[in-house]
Amino acid sequence: MKIIIKDNQAGFVIKNGIFVKMIGAGVYHFSKMLGYHVHVEDMKGEVEFEEAPYQVLEKDDAFRQATIHIQIEDGFLGFLYVNGKLNSLAAKKEYVFWNVFDKYSVKLVSMEQPEIGGQVTKQMLSIVPIKYYKTAAIGEGEVGLLYYNNILQRQLTKGIYSFWNYSREVSVKIFDMKQKTMDIVGQEILTKDKIGIRMNVTCMYKIRDAVEFIEKISDLKGQLYSCVQLAIREMTGNYKLDEILELKDNISKEIYAKLKEKEELFCVQFISAGIKDIILPGEIQNIMNSVLVAEKTAQANVIARREEVASTRSLLNTAKLMDENKTLYKLKELEYLEKICHRVGEISVNGNGGLIEQLGKLVGA
Repeated sequence: MKIIIKDNQAGFVIKNGIFVKMIGAGVYHFSKMLGYHVHVEDMKGEVEFEEAPYQVLEKDDAFRQATIHIQIEDGFLGFLYVNGKLNSLAAKKEYVFWNVFDKYSVKLVSMEQPEIGGQVTKQMLSIVPIKYYKTAAIGEGEVGLLYYNNILQRQLTKGIYSFWNYSREVSVKIFDMKQKTMDIVGQEILTKDKIGIRMNVTCMYKIRDAVEFIEKISDLKGQLYSCVQLAIREMTGNYKLDEILELKDNISKEIYAKLKEKEELFCVQFISAGIKDIILPGEIQNIMNSVLVAEKTAQANVIARREEVASTRSLLNTAKLMDENKTLYKLKELEYLEKICHRVGEISVNGNGGLIEQLGKLVGA
């Protein structure tokens, strides 16, 4: 039996099912009658010869020098490199690679410590199955709470964190610590004088402490909504309708003060609170509009009377001055003449009566 081994190949010589040796490039002759068999394969990638275990093959010097044996222990991930470049993640616990033309190496990373350190690059992490790790991105104004097996470990600030999810269950709860707005729309209120109205109220708040919050509160939005509702009813129910309309800003301050008393209970900080709108029933709106029209009409009448009195007083003062001062009287004549000149082109005056009297008749004064 003639066997030709090329430069990029290796041959495994077997006699009667027992591995004898590995041979390199060349021409060989073996007798099948004597039980010889040669397995030939390319020296590339993994060693495919499986008729003998590695423990037997490694005793052969030629095989040992031409290959690399890689083992991945439990709790470790193996990153395979070919010719110095990251190739893949080790999917098996044991590898035997040809290490002649391509150079193989492995980087072992322990998953025993939960937090993924800087030795694991973004490129390496991109080829790791998601079941092995968890990533948490904490944004601006957010806080993350890190848990191992549901036991709180620490708070996480802004940044991106990655954790091995191997020896323990890792979870991260993210809380938005920025201020938020809550609107109470159409809240029905019965005033002190038994008039049903509706209010639109808004408040701004933010979570004060994430750790305390997670321990005490399960449904923040629902609980805060009920709290604000009760504060509105308690504060505005003590006022009559006219007082509510007049003291809107003061009542808003009272609502805000009431909510500040509840901060400890809900683990939040109230930033502001106030009444946006007061919605009256239809019949009350008509009455209020009628009252407003009457008030404005009365104000207009008062102003008109005041102007009439002022005008009459001005005429009386003018008449007194003209009666007492002849020069003013003459100025009045000139004023009449100016008015006449603007109206006619030619004027004739006779000697009957005074000039002022004739001019007055001309202009209809």
